[in-house]
Amino acid sequence: MNEITQLAAELGRRLQVLNAHVTTAESCTGGGIAEAITRIPGSSAWFEAGYVTYSNRQKTQQLEVPTALFDQVGAVSREVVEAMVRGAQAKSRARFAVAVSGVAGPDGGTPNKPVGTVWLAWGVGERMITECRHFPGSRDEVRRQTVKAALEGLLQHAAGEISNQG
Repeated sequence: MNEITQLAAELGRRLQVLNAHVTTAESCTGGGIAEAITRIPGSSAWFEAGYVTYSNRQKTQQLEVPTALFDQVGAVSREVVEAMVRGAQAKSRARFAVAVSGVAGPDGGTPNKPVGTVWLAWGVGERMITECRHFPGSRDEVRRQTVKAALEGLLQHAAGEISNQG
């Protein structure tokens, strides 16, 4: 079992302890996080929905990301991934959510947002945690590292919720 599959399996175990569900809102990973989760037998017990919103139009249409944000801060930004998380949580009613938007390459980078720049956001109920990461490597490597980071963050936040329960 590869590392990403192991992370997804552990996430499932933790979410089942919490009797909680997760949703994903993905851009640069193109559904890779949801695919990793659904590799796990029985994931239907804890995976609610996956939104692949590659275009800005779909981020707005499916997740209600305000169109003004794209002009103000760009799709690869804290504000957009936070809006993606809130939209995914509202549509799916999942307690846990992760959203990613980034520049996977090989093109599309700018001096301010070079290839490998990825914003991630995790929602746990009302709480929001965001992080900007810079992943090295090819397009495939950036996407794989993003999927791994997304799952690791979900695991960390699920573990925090378990420890809060006592």
